[in-house]
Amino acid sequence: MSFVTDPYSGLQLLELSHVWGHGVPSYPGQADVKMFRGVKHAQHGVLAWKVNTVMHTGTHMNAPLHMIQRGADLSAIPEERLFGNGVVLSIPKGSYEVITAQDLEGATPKVRQGDIVVIVTGWHHKYSDSLEYYGESPGLAKDAAEWLVKKECKLVAIDTQQIDHPLATSLGPHRGGPTMRRLAGEYQTATGLDPKKEHGAWNVAHKTLLSAGIPTIEQVGGDVDLLLEKRATFVAMPWKFEHGDACPVRFVAMIDPAGNCRIDSGNE
Repeated sequence: MSFVTDPYSGLQLLELSHVWGHGVPSYPGQADVKMFRGVKHAQHGVLAWKVNTVMHTGTHMNAPLHMIQRGADLSAIPEERLFGNGVVLSIPKGSYEVITAQDLEGATPKVRQGDIVVIVTGWHHKYSDSLEYYGESPGLAKDAAEWLVKKECKLVAIDTQQIDHPLATSLGPHRGGPTMRRLAGEYQTATGLDPKKEHGAWNVAHKTLLSAGIPTIEQVGGDVDLLLEKRATFVAMPWKFEHGDACPVRFVAMIDPAGNCRIDSGNE
């Protein structure tokens, strides 16, 4: 197993984020991450990067404000939503498939009220700047998002490029799109289904979750396979970004094989 053990607490720490930086995959229609060294060791003896980026790159968190007018921004997300117990659900999906409420209900371990829920479809293995990764990935159906809201989830994370199915976003024939012009036709050819009939509501899963105040993390990766069908404690710390809709985030899981770890009292 690939994990780090804290020598004081005995906690095993597992990385759930993709590496971020120059050249990371970017959504069709959005600019790539641009980085250059403002100062460098050979010239100044110091390294400092300057970065120009869309915030929806790599493993990133979306605040309710991303889709909900007057919703909470990143700085207003309550701290208790960023840390807590939860579950990693293994729900393997193929091209163009959807994750339903029935999938969530049948997954193990069972989701508890107030959990952090991490959904793993297997698409983190396809993480790349490719037509397949962005256009064919699965996504949450409306009933799945509603199921998660009823569970009062603190946070919902997924290993795909978006919470929603690609055909329910501007990648397909919705507002601002299609930014992948051949996507709707390829979907219809591959599935025999009408994309406008099957995915007629724009970003419905995202809007359902965010309107309930549930932040989301997209493009989970790292060592998440080591936690499939397990419970763990999670921490995700976004920027305290006023008016921020999203930002890259470091997402980490903690497990305690001995079951002995307790949080310090804060007293000397």
